[in-house]
Amino acid sequence: MTTTIASEREDHIIAWFAALAIAIHVLESAIPSPIPGIKIGLANVVTIVVLVNFGWRTAAWVSLLRVLIGSLVIGSFLSPTFVLSLSGACASLCVIGIAYALARQHLSVMGYSVLAAVAHILTQFWVAYLLFIPHDALFHLLPILVTVAIITGIVNGSLALAIQKRLKLLIYEP
Repeated sequence: MTTTIASEREDHIIAWFAALAIAIHVLESAIPSPIPGIKIGLANVVTIVVLVNFGWRTAAWVSLLRVLIGSLVIGSFLSPTFVLSLSGACASLCVIGIAYALARQHLSVMGYSVLAAVAHILTQFWVAYLLFIPHDALFHLLPILVTVAIITGIVNGSLALAIQKRLKLLIYEP
């Protein structure tokens, strides 16, 4: 006797986009960063595209699966890197979730991307300060980190916007 589990369309969407985000996350982890701890966060492009096309719940699944499975693949699960990544992802999901609920008509993928990047870095900064490096000198890095977050938010937002436009062409072209 075999048991089958009903699979819904949303499950497939989550699985496909999570796999894409995990692959990007793993590839990006292999690229050395000029400034330790700073990454472009290209996997977040997937989260933003999923948010605007399938909603916050699906985007949250994709983002959290990326962090959890990506950390297992990279070997950083339960490390400080994992704690920082998970806290940043949770904060950015909360911020874009609130923005999605309150200002969906007024925000583009660019707005979501910048909000997510800034929330991500600010949360990572405070978690790093409170748990790992409780030294006041860390605050000297904050303006640099926020500036980089805004820049990466714009870069990722631009990529998400280009992907979004391409998806609309694929869906609506005869």
